[in-house]
Amino acid sequence: MEQYIPDIYAKSVYDIDYDNLVNRGIKCVLFDLDNTLLPPTTKEVSKKLIDFIKQTKKTNIRFIIYSNSLKKRVSEIANRLDLEYFYFVRKPHRGKIDQIVKKYEYNQSEMAIIGDQLLTDVLFGNKLGITTILVNPLSVHDRFFTRFNRRREKKIYKKLYQNNLLVKGKYYE
Repeated sequence: MEQYIPDIYAKSVYDIDYDNLVNRGIKCVLFDLDNTLLPPTTKEVSKKLIDFIKQTKKTNIRFIIYSNSLKKRVSEIANRLDLEYFYFVRKPHRGKIDQIVKKYEYNQSEMAIIGDQLLTDVLFGNKLGITTILVNPLSVHDRFFTRFNRRREKKIYKKLYQNNLLVKGKYYE
C-alpha cells in the first residue's frame, strides 16, 4: 500500500508551498493536466491559473505539463500557460520521463509530480523515486478511462484509511 501514499497531500495546486519544494531540492515539477490544472471538460484557462503559473515560475523551478491526454489538448493549454509539455505519456509507465531526465540532467530526486490520481500520478512518481504530491480533483467529471481508475482508487483509499495511512481531506506536507 505504501506505493500509493503521496509525499505531500494538498487541497489544490494553489495550496502547495513551492518555496518548500525548492528547499527540498526540487528543480522540476511535472503537472498533471486533467483534473489537476483544469477540469477535463474545459480548455478555458482562467486568469487565476495564468497568474498562479507566472508567480510560481519565480521560484526557478521548471514546470512541465506531463499528461496522458492527446497532443492537441495539452499543447493548446501549455502554450496559453507558457509551459513546456509532454503528452500521451501513459502514466504510470516510465515512458517519457527518461527524456526529461536526460534533456535537463535532473536526478529523479530533484523532481516532483503533482496530480489528482493515486493510480497514475502517485504510483508513477513513487515507483521512480520522484516526490509525489496528491491534490483533490477539480471536477467530478472524468475522461472515459479515468472512470475505471476511480473505481479502483476508491478501494485503495478505503484500505489506506483503514490502516491510517491516508485520509481524504487530511492534508499534510
